[in-house]
Amino acid sequence: METEQIKQIEQINKLENKLTPIKVDYWQQYSSFHSWEFWVLLTVFVLSLICLYLFIDRKKALHIGFFGFNIHVWLNYLDEIAIFNELWSFPYKLIPYLPVFTFEASFVPVVFMFVYQWTINHDKNYYLYATGLCLILAFLWRPLLSTVDLFQVKNGINYLYVILGYLIVMVISKWITNIFVHFEKEKKST
Repeated sequence: METEQIKQIEQINKLENKLTPIKVDYWQQYSSFHSWEFWVLLTVFVLSLICLYLFIDRKKALHIGFFGFNIHVWLNYLDEIAIFNELWSFPYKLIPYLPVFTFEASFVPVVFMFVYQWTINHDKNYYLYATGLCLILAFLWRPLLSTVDLFQVKNGINYLYVILGYLIVMVISKWITNIFVHFEKEKKST
C-alpha cells in the first residue's frame, strides 16, 4: 500500500473510533430501554419472528428463509447507502453497534417472506403481489413511521425513492433466490 493510502485508512479508522462512543451515548440517552421507541422496535422485532415461526411453510422453510435473508441483506445495504448519502435515517435502533437494526431487520423481511410463500404456494405472480407490498410499505408504512418519528426523510427526498429501493430489493432478492433454486433442481435431476 502507498503511504498516502495508509494515512487515509488510519484517519478513517480514528474517526470511526471517535464516532462509536458518540453513537452509543446517543442510543443510551434516546433509544435504549427507557424510551418507548425501544419497546416498540423490540415488540415489532419479536412479534415478527414469532409470526414467522408459527406460519412459515416448514416444507419450504430453507427456500423461504433464503429469500427472506436476501431481503434483509439488500434492505440493509439500501438503508446504509441512503443513510450515508443523508437521504433518510432511523433515529432509533435496538442495538447501537449495528448500523441499521430497526424495522428493516425483521418486520419487512418477514412480510416479504409471507408474500413470497403465498405466491409460490398458490402459483401466483410474485412480482405483482410483491409490488403491491412495496407500495404499501413505501406509501403507508414508512409515512406512518415518519409520523411517529421512527423514520426521517431528508434533503427533499420523497417516498418515490423509497418505493424504488423496495422494488430493486424485491427483484434482486427474487432473482438470486431463483438462481439458487435452479441450482438445487439441476442437482436433483442429475
